[in-house]
Amino acid sequence: MVPDVSTGSDSRGLIAYLFGPGRRDEHTNPHIVAAWDMTGAPDPGRDPAATYSQLARRLDHHVDLRTRELGGEKPSQHVWHCPVRTAPGDRYLTDAEWAEVARRVVHATGIAPDGDERACRWIAVRHADDHIHIMATTVRADGRRPRTHQDGRRAQAECRRIEAEFGLRHLKSGDLTAPRTPTGAERAKAERQGQTVTARHWLREQAYAVAAAVHTEADYFTVLQSLGIKVKTRLGPESGDVIGYSLAAPGDTNSASEPIWYGGSKLAPDLSINRLRERLPDQEVTDRPRFAVDPAEPWQHTITAIQTARFALDSDDHAAAQGQLAAFGDVLYNIASATPGPHRAEIRAAATAFNRARRSATRADHQAAHALRQAAKELAYASKEPGGLAIALLFATVHLARAAAKWHEQQAAAADEAFHHLQAGYEQAAAPVLADLTRHAPRADIARRFEQDLRAALTDHADRILADPTWTALTTTLAQAETAGHNPRRLLAEVGAQRELDSAEHPAEVLNWRIAAQPIKRVQAARRRSTVTGTSSMPTVPHLSAMPVAMRAEERTRHR
Repeated sequence: MVPDVSTGSDSRGLIAYLFGPGRRDEHTNPHIVAAWDMTGAPDPGRDPAATYSQLARRLDHHVDLRTRELGGEKPSQHVWHCPVRTAPGDRYLTDAEWAEVARRVVHATGIAPDGDERACRWIAVRHADDHIHIMATTVRADGRRPRTHQDGRRAQAECRRIEAEFGLRHLKSGDLTAPRTPTGAERAKAERQGQTVTARHWLREQAYAVAAAVHTEADYFTVLQSLGIKVKTRLGPESGDVIGYSLAAPGDTNSASEPIWYGGSKLAPDLSINRLRERLPDQEVTDRPRFAVDPAEPWQHTITAIQTARFALDSDDHAAAQGQLAAFGDVLYNIASATPGPHRAEIRAAATAFNRARRSATRADHQAAHALRQAAKELAYASKEPGGLAIALLFATVHLARAAAKWHEQQAAAADEAFHHLQAGYEQAAAPVLADLTRHAPRADIARRFEQDLRAALTDHADRILADPTWTALTTTLAQAETAGHNPRRLLAEVGAQRELDSAEHPAEVLNWRIAAQPIKRVQAARRRSTVTGTSSMPTVPHLSAMPVAMRAEERTRHR
């Protein structure tokens, strides 16, 4: 059961919406199920003689008295609104049950405590099977305002108790980390303009993506402005330092043609200036390389850092784990910007979904995730053609997202949604590569030799790996690795030991991408050392986009 508290200043407008047809004619049989006084509250849904204006006047009675006392000035934000919705799959409540829910919510939030004859006036309107709207005017009969401090949290706590008593699905209470939901007016404006998202939502996504890519606070504001977003900073009166900021979307103006500003913390708590400064230094670190010489390096660094992050999620250090999750969110935004192809949309959707998963009341230890955060920023400037290494990285992100869904109980559903988007993106990217590897499989005698290497290196897993449909693709990868100077048996033992294989649904596919994630330049360096010193060294395999010349020559010979 989900309550959503907000305030406004237009009683009649809200009444017209509650009893009207809805924005898409979705309201059916609107009627009052509970009120401060069932005999004194006109019900436009059931009484043809009752009007919206009559009901508004009755609700506003104490507000109007207070307005005359204040010399004609109405109290600000005097309309209190709280929709309460059951979870998908819950049974439909009766009118009598919804009436009890409404009375308990107004009591818990301080709008109308039980037995308080001077409490605020309120109504609860039902116009759908699965929810009601509680509306109140927040001036009491004695002229005072109600004590509604933390009314949203108190409403949630009461809903948890109601769920238990009514046998409904038990939901988790919020932890004050969620961004503000766009208002009905914002959604209606977006629809009129033909936009799929509101200005608030668009700004939030742009801010997250920019924060994930830049290195300093100054860069953050500069890049936002380059996107056409207006930036307004608030300076401290004495220090002159930035103590807050607001953003306005291009072309988003009010009736006076003025920009509509959204404060950073109002877009999302973790976009406040203080939270950003935990992630971004004030000055550029001059001794840190901004662009990698080898375009494959950012992808390799990120894979290594993600493997470290998975171990952090298995630890008892919640601050470190939260830091890794926050950095992983940046990774997803930058993979989306650095990845071409149709699967980019899935990765961007995963980044948006994971933003909900990485929010937590636990303060993140960003230093613990330094390597992953730096790797994420390198991806912002990475080559958009990293070949099979990009797919290996996608494969790693899928498994970290699955681990995050298990670790982060508070936002598990959001992490699970991110996991499914990443899974879809990975499958779109990997399928043609695996198919191409399968088409270029080595000769049968070479494949049998690789089978012997597999049984020697990974005895306990060999039968499952050989039964995996992607085993043939793995033999091609092993042939490429052998051409690059690897010993296949030792390579299989090395990548097999990186992490357990028991839980892998497709163990051959796992090994394939572990091999693909190894950096090519280490192979070249190992060859140079071997030539100069005459010693042997265990090199690592290049990523899949680098098929060696000798391998291509063998393919031409075999198909003649």
